[in-house]
Amino acid sequence: MARPRATPIGAPPQNASISYGERLGPAALADTLGRLLDGNTRRIERGGHPIPICVWGAHGIGKTAIVREVAEQRGAKLAYVAPAQFEEMGDLHGLPVLVDGEHGPRTRFAAPDWVPREPGPGVLLLDDINRADDRILRGLMQLLQTSAMFSWALPPGWQIVSTANPEGGDYSVTAMDDAMLTRMLHVTLELDVRDWAAWARRQGLDARGVDFVLAYPEVITGRRTTPRSLVQFFETLVDVPDLAADIGLVRTLASSTLDDVTVASFLAHVRGTSGETLGPLDILDADDGAALAARIDRLLVREDDPSAIRLDQLGLLSTRLSTHLTDPQYEAEARHGDNLEVFLLHPRMPADLRLAFHREIMNGKNEGAKALLRRKSISAVLLDAL
Repeated sequence: MARPRATPIGAPPQNASISYGERLGPAALADTLGRLLDGNTRRIERGGHPIPICVWGAHGIGKTAIVREVAEQRGAKLAYVAPAQFEEMGDLHGLPVLVDGEHGPRTRFAAPDWVPREPGPGVLLLDDINRADDRILRGLMQLLQTSAMFSWALPPGWQIVSTANPEGGDYSVTAMDDAMLTRMLHVTLELDVRDWAAWARRQGLDARGVDFVLAYPEVITGRRTTPRSLVQFFETLVDVPDLAADIGLVRTLASSTLDDVTVASFLAHVRGTSGETLGPLDILDADDGAALAARIDRLLVREDDPSAIRLDQLGLLSTRLSTHLTDPQYEAEARHGDNLEVFLLHPRMPADLRLAFHREIMNGKNEGAKALLRRKSISAVLLDAL
């Protein structure tokens, strides 16, 4: 009877989820990936081989989308292949064909159709690389080391990025050994709700869905609930103008793609926000400051207790607004400063929330948004709260 293997001291427990590299949110990952690709480009220009990059992370959180976006931003071509679909080594190195040679017929290998042919810059994306069989993984090692197989080579200017799900845990993946791991640079993507909300806003996703994600960040990851399945669900809401009035259909649509706990939370969110709502543009583009203050007041007053305020709604509105303002694509306008003053100086705004909002903007990278808050009236109120 074979003896069980001992677990090394300090090793992760059995069935633990294992990934590699620094854990980064979407924005930080995009920046890091871009820097690594740029570094590889310089390495290619010096006559060296680019170092492949592996992006780890749970399913459905946007790994592939980020790779695509970063490549597109750099004007790089993108070739996509999923090694898990390879059944034979011929899918990787190509199939033999008979050709005429100087000394008679000989065999050569025709490269598979997925192999890029035009010069770069380009990115070959090996998606879900560790879903492939062990044989295929071993076959990929030469490609990761030299950007070539024995039968073909990547065109000049191309580099490799792969994605992978964590090893161990509940994922059906093939573990990579050290020889393969050390051929790549590794980073791990972790979901950051604010980053995701900013991305979702740029994609034009239903604002009601984005509000939900910001209000219930703890229930948006699970077996079936992922950013990918949430996008699918939110896209179905476009044709449902009044969620509360058609709650039965909303339940059916949500249940078709999300975990039960997420469905229940979304339905509760719909019932709790079926009254007046405000979004970032409702505040920034308001034409009348007094009317805006009145709208904010109506949103925050609790029907069962007019003396209390709905801190959940105020916190959600503050988060949505700061996410909008810190987006690099946001362009400040003079009237936005006037309306932000109305929002921040509203008598129902708690001092700690006002300070937190100000800190979020000032820690961001949008200089136009920062300039809007450099007003004496706002500074005076903030100083009083310190």
